[in-house]
Amino acid sequence: MEMKHKKIIEIVKDKLTCSAHNLDHVFRVYNLCLLISKGEKNVDLEVLIPAALLHDIARVEESEDKTGKIDHAVLGSEIAEGILRHLEYEEENIDKIKHCIIAHRFRTGNEPNTIESKILFDSDKLDVIGASGIARTFMLAGQFGQRLTIGEPLDNYLNSNTVENGRIKDVSKHTPFIEYEVKFKKIPDKLYTKKAKEIGKRRLEFMKEYFNRLKLEIEGIE
Repeated sequence: MEMKHKKIIEIVKDKLTCSAHNLDHVFRVYNLCLLISKGEKNVDLEVLIPAALLHDIARVEESEDKTGKIDHAVLGSEIAEGILRHLEYEEENIDKIKHCIIAHRFRTGNEPNTIESKILFDSDKLDVIGASGIARTFMLAGQFGQRLTIGEPLDNYLNSNTVENGRIKDVSKHTPFIEYEVKFKKIPDKLYTKKAKEIGKRRLEFMKEYFNRLKLEIEGIE
């Protein structure tokens, strides 16, 4: 099993070239999965670990898609299926891992219905808030040439630059503040496990303080 994990890591390392969704992110999610799993019962690590390692395998395809039609969770589950079958995983576990991957995202419309999928969902969401979340947000902002703020009301932006399920059409028009307002603030209330909720609450408090301070500095208020 460990050899299979190593092979998956090599595949993911070559596939993920996005700065905020690279192997570092994958390992942070993996570590959070292990941490949260300690407080839950009957967690199958043979499902959870490969799911954590493969959950963003299609992230680059989504980032490069200007139509907003590619969902990396959906496409990723399909790509993962081929990888897992090549590594001779059991069909039952392949289906369970695919569910974890397709359900790890807010906007897929696929709710996590296993403890492994709930842990992966929570772990992935925790990595976008707190100090690591701030760092990742600005890595993405730099990668796609985003501004800090937009010159139009938030509702206008959301109507013009999002598609079904709230996915973004053009990432370059997005901003860290928009991500904070429409996504980050909601995360702790959407988590499933007790441990994740505790971590999420602490991380969001830190993030709130940061963005409030940044807003004041942008406005020239001290």
